[in-house]
Amino acid sequence: MARKIIVVTAAYGADKIRQAGGQRAMLPIIASGGADGVEIRRELFSDEELQILPTLAQSIELLGLFACYSAPDALLMPDGTLNPELPRYLAEASTLNALWLKVSLGHFRDKQPLDELRALLVESGMALVVENDQTDCGQLAPMQRFKAACRVMELPVTLTFDTGNWLWVGESPEEAARHLAPAVSYIHVKAAVPHHHHYRAVAPDNADSRWLDLLNHLPADAPRGIEFPLEGPDLAAVTRHYVNLLREE
Repeated sequence: MARKIIVVTAAYGADKIRQAGGQRAMLPIIASGGADGVEIRRELFSDEELQILPTLAQSIELLGLFACYSAPDALLMPDGTLNPELPRYLAEASTLNALWLKVSLGHFRDKQPLDELRALLVESGMALVVENDQTDCGQLAPMQRFKAACRVMELPVTLTFDTGNWLWVGESPEEAARHLAPAVSYIHVKAAVPHHHHYRAVAPDNADSRWLDLLNHLPADAPRGIEFPLEGPDLAAVTRHYVNLLREE
């Protein structure tokens, strides 16, 4: 079975999306580029767009794509409690007919909030994936502790592995893959190069082979999301190039 490739709408840039009229306007480009799915980003919605999620869901379905939904928020609050906005995000994901909701980890302290999380997931019927972000909460140690807690509690939560974000938090992506790969169900692919005091995401064929070597240490059947910049006069052709590249590698 061919590997599933997802395009993250943010790869086209917030300005481009806004000029085009919103994330819905990017769907024909993503579909004509041969992608299987689209990652819809909550932070790119206007207030008005949040009110017409069923229309967006219909557009995604009509183009033969599947959806996943990303909320720019953490699962756990600074005091270790569950994010009170999580039910809203789960409901929005359901309205979009998304296959999963993606959030960052946040401040994981202990297993106490995970029973409440289990109840929310059962009620919503939505899958949840937790991503390593570019904060201290996205470092390897807390991600490992969270993964272990989910395994002990048999909690149906998996991980999104962002290949580039490890560099932002001073971690080795290869070491992270060694420890986390069994729990990874979705991969955000981006190469990163030094930029001033941090990094910036670049297309993988503009970088060395590190990104490709890293993918070889992650689950081969996990969908791969394009989160590096997609730019050029023919966005469908650019999208198709990278969809094919990630599907083959």
